Amino acid sequence: MKTFITEDFLLFNKTAKELYHNIAKDLPIIDYHNHLNDVEILEDKNYSNLSEIWLAGDHYKWRAMRANGIDEAYITGGKNDYEKFLAWAKTVPNTFGNPLYHWTHLELLRYFDIDKVLNEESAPEIWEEANAKLATPEFSVRSLLKRDKVEFVGTTDDPIDNLHSHSKMLREGYECKVSPSFRPDKGLAIEKEEFISWVENLSEVSGVSINSYGDFLEALAKRVEFFGEIGCRSSDHGINVMFYEESNRNEIDTLFKKRLNGEELTERETNQYKTHTLQTLGELYADKGWVMQLHIGPLRNNNTRMFERIGADSGFDSMNDRRVAEKLAKFLDSLEVKGKLPKTVLYSLNSQDYQVLAAMAGNFQNAEVPGKVQFGTAWWYNDTIDGMEDQMKTLANTGLISNFIGMLTDSRSFLSLSRHDYFRRILCNLLGTWVEEGKVPKDMALLEKYVRGICYENAKRYFSI
Repeated sequence: MKTFITEDFLLFNKTAKELYHNIAKDLPIIDYHNHLNDVEILEDKNYSNLSEIWLAGDHYKWRAMRANGIDEAYITGGKNDYEKFLAWAKTVPNTFGNPLYHWTHLELLRYFDIDKVLNEESAPEIWEEANAKLATPEFSVRSLLKRDKVEFVGTTDDPIDNLHSHSKMLREGYECKVSPSFRPDKGLAIEKEEFISWVENLSEVSGVSINSYGDFLEALAKRVEFFGEIGCRSSDHGINVMFYEESNRNEIDTLFKKRLNGEELTERETNQYKTHTLQTLGELYADKGWVMQLHIGPLRNNNTRMFERIGADSGFDSMNDRRVAEKLAKFLDSLEVKGKLPKTVLYSLNSQDYQVLAAMAGNFQNAEVPGKVQFGTAWWYNDTIDGMEDQMKTLANTGLISNFIGMLTDSRSFLSLSRHDYFRRILCNLLGTWVEEGKVPKDMALLEKYVRGICYENAKRYFSI
């Protein structure tokens, strides 16, 4: 059976079709936040089969397979790649309404020219056809990036990473900018058991002997400098629960030494440390002209048995419902009063906070950068048709969607770059619907400015690319 993915997929009116086909479709891609493997980009890897490029590390698919009653052996266990692919093919027909159904067929058609619905019957033929193409030079990682017109890739990197691959690509002058993003989550998680060993690793890579909180900040500052030399343009922070707890430097010095000595901290002390450290980092980012991305609201590792068996980032996270407004406001304001609030993107995993973040962003705009504080794109569980539309409508209702920096993949798969196409269709259909319903004029020059900005130009300017 042929797929339902037509040229006008998700475009339900004449204006939407015009905006997509004439403007959005062929714009370059700025994928400013993802988890793509920089080593694979450097080495221009060819994947051995469809399962390797499609299923390995994709906890979205893993969750769907588990919900379909697939045994873990076919998901993260010892079954071979073909058996895992067949398990995924068995699951796909059950994913109506889930973006995975659209993404799967969009990727098969867009990359492999496979115009077939994936199911148990079609799986063997699709497996052979896709694998034959993956073995060719046209399907190497760099070839895929070039095909998608990707100009910028923002990977996710720990401050203790050596960035060897990034350095080599920078020296090479690789045409697609592959930029590290500074993700110091382990350095803020002072309550975690592995914090002390992480500090020891930070000491080693920075060349700073860390015996005090001042030493720790010096080491972080050196890593910020190092990342900047390699082309870093942004930081990224995973914040399960938003924190803000005032303190003075003496208190932080004391509790940091307490933790280095192996003692546990109270919740208040933990939040004091996190607040002061993120404030300090925020000031460094502002000085660098970096973007600070705050991913707020996951509730992680909910299934203890599976966490102990498989580990983190395996599909057992969901959204949190803790309050965010007051503490986020105080944190952003603590930087703003010093004139040190960097460009900031606010993402929420829980759509109940859309209005909160959109309104919060409006509190801290200024003349430096249009849309300096962004209400970020629909993220993770919200990365759906409804979620993207809700996010954009909320932004439009509360702020200026014209300055929106648009889509990112947040993905580990190079095939996921097709989600930019998915987003562009949804955006064009939303704008087209507003035109057709008489809510905005059919001013094609102005509409083109919106589409080009949201799909490409705003992010390019915002991240100084």
